[in-house]
Order: sequence, then structure tokens, then C-alpha cells
Amino acid sequence: MAVLSIILLVLFVLVSLFLIFLVSIQSEDDSGLGGIFGGSSESAFGGRTNRVMNKITAYTVAAFVVLALVVAFVSKSTSFLSSKTSLEAQAAATATETAPASDSTASQN
Repeated sequence: MAVLSIILLVLFVLVSLFLIFLVSIQSEDDSGLGGIFGGSSESAFGGRTNRVMNKITAYTVAAFVVLALVVAFVSKSTSFLSSKTSLEAQAAATATETAPASDSTASQN
């Protein structure tokens, strides 16, 4: 589970960075940062750049939300399993410490 958690977390960070990049280059007309990268951002995809960028951003947001939920679920189940194991170990240790003396030591007295 630890390897899966790490892979999902790395993928989550990459999607987050890509989403930040997409939002920052959105339409330069509406105070976006698209003008920083030089020229018109509409030249890359033609006259329908806003639609293409909006669709890519929407898919990236959906991936971000899904990954956030999956990472949270995997992290919670991993921590739950480790806490359950540690609680079982503590219970076993307590049970062995407080176990009554065996019959052989009781009969010697």
C-alpha cells in the first residue's frame, strides 16, 4: 500500500502543477497571465483556443478532484491499518503482562 500511496501522491502533485500552469495561461484578455509567454495564445490552437483550453482545464480539474479523493482514501486506510495493528500489539502486550500466574507456580506456594 505504501508504494501505491507514493505513486498516487506524485501523480497528484503533477496534476496540481499542470492545473496551476493551465489556469495561469488562460485568456490574456481577462487579466490572465497568457501574455507573459509572448504573442497571442490563440495561435496555437486556432480561433477556438478558449474552448480547447476550457476543456483541457475542466478535465484536469476532474482528475485533480478524483486524485484528491483517492489519495485521501488510500492514506486513511493505510493509517487505519497501521493503527489497528499497533492497537492489537498493545492489547497483546497488556494481556501477557496481566495474565494470572500459571497453576505450577500457584501450587508451589
